[in-house]
Amino acid sequence: MPDAFVLEAPVAMIGLFWITGKSVYVGAEPAGSGRGVRLTPEGLEAVGTDHRGFWAWRDVRALTVHDVQVRSSTRWLVNSVTDTVLDLATGGGEAPPAFGLHVGTDEEKAELTVYAAAVGGYVQSEYELSLDLLNRFVEGTAHVARLLEWGSAEGDGVTPWRAAREALLRSWATAV
Repeated sequence: MPDAFVLEAPVAMIGLFWITGKSVYVGAEPAGSGRGVRLTPEGLEAVGTDHRGFWAWRDVRALTVHDVQVRSSTRWLVNSVTDTVLDLATGGGEAPPAFGLHVGTDEEKAELTVYAAAVGGYVQSEYELSLDLLNRFVEGTAHVARLLEWGSAEGDGVTPWRAAREALLRSWATAV
C-alpha cells in the first residue's frame, strides 16, 4: 500500500468525511506523501506534502468540490466488488483517485487536493448530503464539533450502513 494511504487510527467513512476519534477529514486522512484537508471547529487546514494553509470558518465564503467520482447505490456496490477483486488479483498498490476542494475567502481562492476514500466512488445521496453539510459549515449553521463528538463516541472505526450514514449526515446538517 502506498505511503499516501496508510491508516493510523480506526476510521469511519461517512459521505465525503473520514472520521477518527480525534480528527475529521474531507476525503481520506493523508499520510506519508499524501495531501488532505482536516476540518476543525475553528476552520479547515490543508495538510500533507506541499499542501499547507489554514482558513477560519468566519473567513470562508465558499467551499466547492470538483471531480469527485459519484455513483448510484447499485452501481457503487457492483463496482466496489469489481475494484476489490481487481486489486486483489493485480496487487493493487496505486494511489487512490483525488478530487479538488476549493476554498473561497474575500482575499483568495485556494485549490486543494484530497484523496478519495471510497473505493469505486461515493454514493450519490451521501455526496449530496456531504455538500449540504459543507455549505452549512460555511454558513455557520452546522459545526464540525458534532462530527468530532461522534468520532470520539464511535471510536471503534466501524463505518455504519448507508441508511445510518445518511441519517448522520442529515442530523449533523440540521443541528447547531
